[in-house]
Formats: sequence, structure tokens, C-alpha cells
Amino acid sequence: MNLDVLDLSNNKVGEIKLPIHFEEEFRPDLIQRAVLTIQSHKRQGYAASKEAGKRASAKLSRRRRDYRGSYGYGISRVPRKILTRRGTRMNWVGAFAPGTVGGRRAHPPKSQKIWWQKINEKERTKAIRSAIAATITKELVVDRGHLTPENYPFALDDKFELIDKTKEAINAFKKLGLELEMSRSQEKKLRAGKGKLRGRKYKKKKGILVVVSKTGKLGKAVANIPGIDIVEVRSLNTELLAPGAKAGRLTLWTSAAILTLEKEHLFN
Repeated sequence: MNLDVLDLSNNKVGEIKLPIHFEEEFRPDLIQRAVLTIQSHKRQGYAASKEAGKRASAKLSRRRRDYRGSYGYGISRVPRKILTRRGTRMNWVGAFAPGTVGGRRAHPPKSQKIWWQKINEKERTKAIRSAIAATITKELVVDRGHLTPENYPFALDDKFELIDKTKEAINAFKKLGLELEMSRSQEKKLRAGKGKLRGRKYKKKKGILVVVSKTGKLGKAVANIPGIDIVEVRSLNTELLAPGAKAGRLTLWTSAAILTLEKEHLFN
């Protein structure tokens, strides 16, 4: 399969033959597994304090005639602490046990739990190739919610990698017919739930992914454009190509990146 190569003014300057990676079978099951594996490596262990729920003094005597003991009062043998007292009469309340207010948890989360998931190397590389092939399938890209131009898919001229100004990058994307896609990824949505209180107040949509042979100054030029990611072809992974484990991200490949993919036999 051949792709048209466009310059910064949306003019066709040639064609490029795609390597065998773009002919891979679409496997959403493998893509999902690879993405979940990557996400599991980012997960941070957490646990409750070892003393949580155990700080109350809930030792209660069950012996006959023992002062402050609970023998003979007809109450269940739950660990209890003294809440109030009046003379020799004590007012006990349950404590320490899992079924009591403020008591310990029966099986709290433990920090030694291993969250890492594993995936076979052949499955991982096949998932990447499948996600790469999905980037040039317009039906999958549109189904993911992207607003694509009519001539998508296409490749970019190598001069695109030499852009060093944010304004030049924005103008280039607009000339390529991606203005609606850029405005779509600029929208912010208020998150539901307590995540608003934890530094995650807004949610943003994933926009364009630009795959280049060398990042250079282009990485800094595109860094402030919402939703757009830039990645070197050697650093590609399934999560970048299929955010949220849904394949078909709108991806722009430079011709140099495609040649590097084939020449260095990446993800084979």
C-alpha cells in the first residue's frame, strides 16, 4: 500500500510505500492486553497503616468479681473500651474488632501486593503492529471520534520535523485540514467524582499523534498544543497508538519515520 506524502502547504510531493507493519491483522484483544500491561507498570502500591483501627485500648476482663470487668452483664464477648463511667458502673462500646465502629479492617490492602502484569514479547510486538495498522484504517479512526480530513490517511514530508515554532506547527496542522480535530481536543470536561479534589479536575480528549524519526525542536514546539503528542518511532508503544485500549488514533507519520520503521526492522 502506498501513501501520499504532503508538504506543509498540503500539496502532494510524492508517494511512499508502507512496510509490512501496516498490513498486520487487527487484534483488539491483544491491543487491550498490551495497554493494560503498560498501565499496570505505572500503578503505585498502597496500603493501610499497620496500626489502623488498633490504637484503642480494648482489653476487657471476663473474670468474676474483677473491677471494670464485663462478667455477668449478659453482653457478648466483643472487644470493648470504656466510653464513660459512673462509680463502678462502666459504659462499654465495641472497639478493635472489624465489626465495630472505628475498628480494624479484616483484610486491608497490603503494600507488598504486586500490581505488575506480564505479556509475552511476541504478543507485545504483534499488538504494536496491529495498532500501527489501525492508524491508517479510516473507519477505525472515525469510530474513535476523530475528525479527519477527506484525504486521510497521508504521510508528512521530512521538513515537518524541522519546525521549531508553535505558531508554525499550528498553521501547518490547519493547512492539512486538522483544524476541527485540534478544536475537538482543546475542549475540557469537568470530571465526575472525588478526582476533582485530587489534581484531576478536568478531562481532555486525545488528539493527533505525530510519529517522527527524531524529535529535535519539534517536540518543544508541539508541547503546548492540547491533545497533540509527538513521539520518536523507536519509542512507540501500544498505549500511545491506542489510548484507553481503543485502537485507531489519528496518527501522522513522517516519511523518515516510516523508512526508519522498515530499515531498522522495528517491532518485528
